[in-house]
Amino acid sequence: MTESSMTPDSRAFRNTIGLFATGVTVITTEIKGEVHGMTANAVASLSLDPMLLLASVGKKARMAGLLQEASTFTVNILRADQESLSTFFAGGWKEPEPPPFQFAGWKEQPQMGMTRLENVLAAIACVKHEILEGGDHWIIVGRVVALHQGEPPRSPLLFYGGRYYQLDVTKEHPAPPRRDM
Repeated sequence: MTESSMTPDSRAFRNTIGLFATGVTVITTEIKGEVHGMTANAVASLSLDPMLLLASVGKKARMAGLLQEASTFTVNILRADQESLSTFFAGGWKEPEPPPFQFAGWKEQPQMGMTRLENVLAAIACVKHEILEGGDHWIIVGRVVALHQGEPPRSPLLFYGGRYYQLDVTKEHPAPPRRDM
């Protein structure tokens, strides 16, 4: 059996990995006084010491070039009711006017010129730490320099199987008790 006959096709991979539910973020960066944003769900914590996160950005995406140039960026985690922002920053918005949103500065890091989206579930400000090769994507590693948590209720926007979903945070499902072996 050859390696190519054992490799699934990219559509099958995309459909399968799409069954892994993710949160939805908008990555923002400011270049020459203009704020740019891109929807992304390939975001993850990487390290606690030092505090690092990663975001995967397609090499052909406009944001990939901007993040190469930028020294800082923010990962804005969207609320359940912010699907329109996800669509807008993903380039799929069909309406003549954008959905309502505003940018805010970071009180914690005013000297860095970073911005975040207002009224998001949470936001994480980063200084670019490293850019790594990742196939057809760049892996942008950021060193965390500021955190923001939005006001309750803290219900995230989720993406699963190619669609948006909401998590009902009013229902708790505690983990079952641990059974030592």
